[in-house]
Amino acid sequence: MSRKWDPPKSSFDKGVGGLALNDVSVDTVATSARYVFEEGPQTEPLVPPIYHSSTYKLKSVDDYLEILEKGGYIYSRLNNFTSDNVQSVLNNLEKGEGTLVFNTGMASTTTALFGFLKSGDHIVINNPCYSGIFDIVKNIFPKFNIEVTFVQAGCDVDEYRKHVKSNTRMLYGETPCNPTMAILDLAEFGKLGRSLENVITLVDSTFAGPYLQSPIQHGIDICMQSCTKYLGGHSDLTAGSLTFRTKHLWQEAIRYQTTFGSSLSPHDASLLLRGIKTLPIRMERHSSNGQKVAEFLEKHPKIEWVMYPGLPSHPQHAVAKQQMKMFGGMMSFEVKGGLEGGRTLVEGLHVIILAVSLGGVESLIEHPGTMTHGPMLMNDEDRRSGGISDGLVRLSVGLEDPDDLIRDLQQALEKVVC
Repeated sequence: MSRKWDPPKSSFDKGVGGLALNDVSVDTVATSARYVFEEGPQTEPLVPPIYHSSTYKLKSVDDYLEILEKGGYIYSRLNNFTSDNVQSVLNNLEKGEGTLVFNTGMASTTTALFGFLKSGDHIVINNPCYSGIFDIVKNIFPKFNIEVTFVQAGCDVDEYRKHVKSNTRMLYGETPCNPTMAILDLAEFGKLGRSLENVITLVDSTFAGPYLQSPIQHGIDICMQSCTKYLGGHSDLTAGSLTFRTKHLWQEAIRYQTTFGSSLSPHDASLLLRGIKTLPIRMERHSSNGQKVAEFLEKHPKIEWVMYPGLPSHPQHAVAKQQMKMFGGMMSFEVKGGLEGGRTLVEGLHVIILAVSLGGVESLIEHPGTMTHGPMLMNDEDRRSGGISDGLVRLSVGLEDPDDLIRDLQQALEKVVC
């Protein structure tokens, strides 16, 4: 078998390009020798390789021009084989016409916002929303003369319709919403967007991910994911994605992505692709664990209320049942005792980890009023208008034994003084 093989040979060994080993110095060998495989049947690696190369070797100038016109690989800011692998898989999951991956979730969303909106345009967006996006629309958009109207997260889609104006160019929604877990009716939202001329609908689907819901299939123009969360699934990468309902939108967006320089690195693309392989079984466990934990919290005397789409008490439970396969691992709840009650709980846990982010295998908990949506990004009035109360807690339920999580919450809640 392997005893019959020949040693690997380089381009200089084989005289590729007219240069043999004796024609060049050791300096050139060190920088320019390339392995050339010619013997035996060609095979394909089961796992797509990580293409670390920043640039690609061309045979002619005409090849460069043809690649610009038809596609191919020139420079990894433009595209990369490893990233194309994960983009094709994500696009299949989202059921879109094209997907782009970015180095963070914020990079994906800002590319969509600044790529498809211009000075004088108007956007309607839910409140609350992810705090980074809130910062953009409230504090940065005014510098670009982009007008913003907020509607309450979880509102009837007619509330969006009421605020549409002649210069409205985007309707933006999160479902489930961060951090209140309000649900947007995707079918009605998509229908509204398609009824309006020159208006793009964009949905942040991070809290559900493509295994639990498919915004594109409901007619949404752009679906955003923070792939850092459930898609990566292991808290070891940052990434984002945009999936488009039409090829035209994808072609518009890739121009902005490549110019802004926000493409995903090939190493992180490989990690993301690996995470996606276990997405279905992880989401099923997140969902079953989430349901058990939510039911426990809803019955606890020190909890005012729980917002989890799988509970019949959730105001949009019926909508969630229609558009979600399962209900995921995200929830928010109000701890009695206000600010001190919430802080006592999140600081008193042993299994569940106090940390921002979500969607990983470990359960994570945070206090939005002082952390993700705290004073650094939102003032008291901003939080009140978004329904972010002092005792609100956000919990990302992981893959641990749900009974261990419940016992951990029980012992921490015993420390809360109402």
